[in-house]
Amino acid sequence: MDHLPNIKTDVFAVPSTEKVFADAPAEHKPRILLLYGSLRERSFSRLATEEASRILEAMGAETKMFNPRGLPLPDAEDASHPKVVELRELTQWCEGMVWTSPERHGAMTSIMKAQIDWIPLSMGAVRPTQGKTLALMQVCGGSQSFNTVNQMRILGRWMRMLTIPNQSSVAKAFNEFDDNNRMKPSPYYDRIVDVMEELVKFTLLVRDRSDYLTDRYSERKESAEALMARVNQTAI
Repeated sequence: MDHLPNIKTDVFAVPSTEKVFADAPAEHKPRILLLYGSLRERSFSRLATEEASRILEAMGAETKMFNPRGLPLPDAEDASHPKVVELRELTQWCEGMVWTSPERHGAMTSIMKAQIDWIPLSMGAVRPTQGKTLALMQVCGGSQSFNTVNQMRILGRWMRMLTIPNQSSVAKAFNEFDDNNRMKPSPYYDRIVDVMEELVKFTLLVRDRSDYLTDRYSERKESAEALMARVNQTAI
């Protein structure tokens, strides 16, 4: 290590296949939390999310959906608000997430963003989203767009989540659901199946080793107290 004088050798680690796969696979169902970004009575983002939930359960996952109705704007209420507590508990419970938002004014909705903003980067010294998987979907009122999934992909990275490569964008969503609020057969439906399949695969691959995959040299150099002070948003 003489050629790397800036390295603190007692916390430097060499990654290996043995370490990555050291833990035995968990046997419980993959736990997936689904969020959607609309409060409309007939919300197409909610309907698409319900379809995704059905597909995930058929693939062996356990799913829970968060209803954003009643969630206050970020910082308008204390974090002890029941809807905030519910959302944060679900975030800790899950091993992967699905975010589905309509595109409004070329962006995700404020309802979608508020849910993400209520999820803290840190709870104490624990990051509730770090190392968890994420799938992204959007519904469009007109032609197909990817503005919203692209924005959410940035947020997923910021939340230190493993955002899977595949994604879904449903154009003219009002044409894609029948009178029973079920999604019609189409390439858009097939893409949602693809995305959920990929999410389950990545969740199974990552969930047992997320702690190791997110273990960082720079953070091993810090004390637990210094780390908590740096990542805890209440200190900023």
